[in-house]
Amino acid sequence: MKGAQPLLALKVDVDTLRGTREGVPALVHALRHHRAGATFLFSVGPDHTGRALRRLLRPGFLRKVARTSVPLHYGLRTLLYGTLLPGPHIGRTCAAQMRAVQAAGFEVGLHSYDHVRWQDFVATRPAEWTRRELRRGFDAFGDVFGQAPQVHGAAGWQMNATAFEAEEAAGLRYGSDTRGTHPFRPVVGKAALACPQLPTTLPTLDELIGVDGLSLAGAATRLLELTRIAPATHHVFTLHAELEGMRLRSVLETLLVGWRTQGYRLVAMRAILDGLEPAALTAHRVELGTVPGRSGLLMIQGEALTAEPRDGGVRIASGRAQPKYRSRRKPRVRRIY
Repeated sequence: MKGAQPLLALKVDVDTLRGTREGVPALVHALRHHRAGATFLFSVGPDHTGRALRRLLRPGFLRKVARTSVPLHYGLRTLLYGTLLPGPHIGRTCAAQMRAVQAAGFEVGLHSYDHVRWQDFVATRPAEWTRRELRRGFDAFGDVFGQAPQVHGAAGWQMNATAFEAEEAAGLRYGSDTRGTHPFRPVVGKAALACPQLPTTLPTLDELIGVDGLSLAGAATRLLELTRIAPATHHVFTLHAELEGMRLRSVLETLLVGWRTQGYRLVAMRAILDGLEPAALTAHRVELGTVPGRSGLLMIQGEALTAEPRDGGVRIASGRAQPKYRSRRKPRVRRIY
């Protein structure tokens, strides 16, 4: 609606035991101080962060680890979980901290059961593997909160066709598993699913820090430049309990003040969803592509499509959605559905 206050939704990914114990309470305090809403997406199974070290052979991953000081943010103990140390079960260990977030009025949802396992394998695993991992996550989430999640935000923006279909079958209100420019319905095969996607629209801090010499302050300035003009479809910014909830908290507070000064209302993702008519959203393919500052392929919002009412098929309506922060290099995209 013309003249309405633009929304900027804060999506908090919680990956680890330490992030849940230390980063989450600190974020709750900071967000309440700034009168900001947020959606907290929890990892609810074992913390196997140490197993992410197998990504060292991926192009660009070691460079990102050095650029963003991963050992400094995550700590040695966390980086040994699942290898030299057993992986603690986050949902059983930190249920009280998770429930406190919901009690404080924030939206909660599912990030993953085993964060590293999902991020590293879901893109290539079969349907039954995917459904089993999601069931584990739904069950562990229910053990903590006494109810099913209403939103799923995939670890590392990693998904496959079965995962999108399973979100709809589980009755989720929406998913936030992709990178893109605006809310949409994902197309899997020839079907446009009813469960909408609210993609992350802005780069994350760890995608900006150290790139082209950007300092912490420079990364915050770059983000505020990207949000200076508000889009009609609002923004979603993903932050991490292990980063903005801990050593980067002062940078987050700079952003919160800056976004309020720009006129945004800082909200949970459900506030954007509540202003939408999901059935009227444009359908888009979902594709594996690249995002500047992040190694490997992840799920992005692809070309727009419209439904053919006679046979349920789809036809191209417009070009691929291109986030404004993409680099000048042509993004690498591989269609999988």
